Amino acid sequence: MTEQFNKSLELLSTYMLSYGMNVIGAIVTLVVGYLISGQLAGIIDKAMKRAPRIDAVFHQLPGKIARVAILIFTLIAVLNRFGVETTSLIALLGAAGLAIGLALQGTLSNVAAGVMILFFRPFKIGDAVMLGGQVYVIDSLGFFICKGHLPEGPSVFIPNSQIWGQTIINLSVTDKDIMRIDENYGISYSDNIDLALAILNKIVSEEPRILMDPAPLIKVDSLGVNAVNILFRVWTARSDNWNTKLDLVQRCKEALEAGGCTFPFPQTDTHVYHQTSDQPADLLAKKA
Repeated sequence: MTEQFNKSLELLSTYMLSYGMNVIGAIVTLVVGYLISGQLAGIIDKAMKRAPRIDAVFHQLPGKIARVAILIFTLIAVLNRFGVETTSLIALLGAAGLAIGLALQGTLSNVAAGVMILFFRPFKIGDAVMLGGQVYVIDSLGFFICKGHLPEGPSVFIPNSQIWGQTIINLSVTDKDIMRIDENYGISYSDNIDLALAILNKIVSEEPRILMDPAPLIKVDSLGVNAVNILFRVWTARSDNWNTKLDLVQRCKEALEAGGCTFPFPQTDTHVYHQTSDQPADLLAKKA
């Protein structure tokens, strides 16, 4: 009996020693993996912050990915110490990842589009952007959505996949930082065209916000149904464009009227014809 007890005690001691070492090794592995993942993430974060060309949204992402990857490998190493078949576990995780990816297909497309937006930077915070014919002012960029607001005030949340999948027109970024103003002024057919052109050219010469390069273009554009249409095309600095446009509309209208030009209204002439018939009355009655 004593001999059997000693054998059991010896076997128990062997198991405890073996598993105890595994437990200690697992704890050490977890602690070391945790510390290494934190230090590596911190190093990557600092390196990303030193790169001014990389968007601030990206600064913490590589560090977090590295940290999670190290922790996963650490967990797999710990399970391997206890004899767990990690190959099947990795396959299970892969299958689970595939299922989650299919379930979140729309969300992942937003993430992919968000990465492309943050990488290529077609616009930045504060820019006015036209998407699908609607103008938005961008307030923040994200991996899933971009937050903005309409020029008149209401907030808008735009999924990234809808932004990246269409033509993006950035109204806040222009070639050489200048913008063009196109207006048409219609004068009556009885008005003096040369006088109207002289009035508009005088306004251009007196407006300091209008650029001379590219040169202004003031020419007769077309002969409309009710008016002679004059094209008024000038360039301004991008920051002056909107105010200059609004001021010019009023000034040009007032100057043309003061110079004797008129703005014709759409009109329609109606002609009434009375037809007489020489046919006999009885024939007309039969036709009726």
